Amino acid sequence: MMYTIGLFFPAINAHFIKILAICVLLFMVLQANNAIASAVCAPVSWPLWEQFKVNYIESSGRVIAGNSRQIESFSEGQAYGMMFALIANDPETFELLWKWSVANLAQGNIEARLPAWNWGEANDGTWKILDENSASDADLWFAYALLEAGRSWQRNDYIADAKKILAQVKTKAIVTLPGLGKMILPGQIGFAFIPNQWLLNPSYLPISILRRFATFDSNGPWDELAKNSAKMITASSPKGFAPDWVGYQGLSPISGKFIVDPNKGDIGSYDAIRVYLWAGMTDANDPLTQPILKSLQGMEKILKSNSTPPERVNTVNGVPSGAGPVGFSAALLPYLKAINKSDLLQAQLERVKNMLLTKPLPVYYDSVLNLFGIGWFENRYRFSSNGLISLNWNQACTQKIN
Repeated sequence: MMYTIGLFFPAINAHFIKILAICVLLFMVLQANNAIASAVCAPVSWPLWEQFKVNYIESSGRVIAGNSRQIESFSEGQAYGMMFALIANDPETFELLWKWSVANLAQGNIEARLPAWNWGEANDGTWKILDENSASDADLWFAYALLEAGRSWQRNDYIADAKKILAQVKTKAIVTLPGLGKMILPGQIGFAFIPNQWLLNPSYLPISILRRFATFDSNGPWDELAKNSAKMITASSPKGFAPDWVGYQGLSPISGKFIVDPNKGDIGSYDAIRVYLWAGMTDANDPLTQPILKSLQGMEKILKSNSTPPERVNTVNGVPSGAGPVGFSAALLPYLKAINKSDLLQAQLERVKNMLLTKPLPVYYDSVLNLFGIGWFENRYRFSSNGLISLNWNQACTQKIN
């Protein structure tokens, strides 16, 4: 063709060859760039998730979380597992986890029963529910994972199941506290006391997932619960440290106050570390984000003089004790990034990197905190201001830390 054109149109022959050469060169550059991009941004697995599955998930879909003789499972572990499966774009494992949870924790009827929080081997050798009570944090994470999996994988059955869970939470776990308003109790049974006292858990109510429920169920109590969750965190953290548990005392039909829980005390530790985690992951545009982060400044101050987070803190006087496990460092990555403390963030990153390099078998809870904190830091997921999850399924363009 080039010869024919040159024969009949000799004046344009040289120009044509030059243009063709440029086109070929551009094509080659584009192909090279695509190859580089493919190498850098190709879909990849999530090694931490794959290891979690090997260590803690049975082929049936049961998450083994307990170290006791009962080889226990908890509703929290099932719900967290579903979240990680969603983040990893692993619908098969998600389905296994949810089916096992419905069959065993809800006894096959998610419309009428919230999942029991504890399952394992009983003293008589049978495998069954060990405690019928529900755990509201697990219920909320179940509902959130189902909503977002339904939206992401176009599974209307998941969305329908999420709706069933939220309907039960509204009727079985939400109370109206005098002087505060609506609040979710940690479970259906055992968290309301006489006279007019309730036990609450600040780590049970992540703002992001409450915002998602408000988007899904605009007439529900979810935005009010988000505001009251923020009030609980700020009121119960006088020295800048979140407690594991907090009491609420009704003073009159229209007034009340947050108090140190008389039974569980004033310690912030393994439950409370999640408060910093959820706060750091909350969208910066949410009006509750900055007030919550400001109320948690005690952790920032401790990390300025100690590269290891404390295992526990007395939330009344701010005195720390013990060295927190490496999962605490992973949980603090979003928090430190949110408050723009790059030097403190780097110190926790170094600790996490060392953990990943030595690759010891972490305990279940450390593994959970690692997946949440490291997964977020690597940009595998984000929560928007209305609670929708943004998932980085198709690219490995993440700031990897290992």
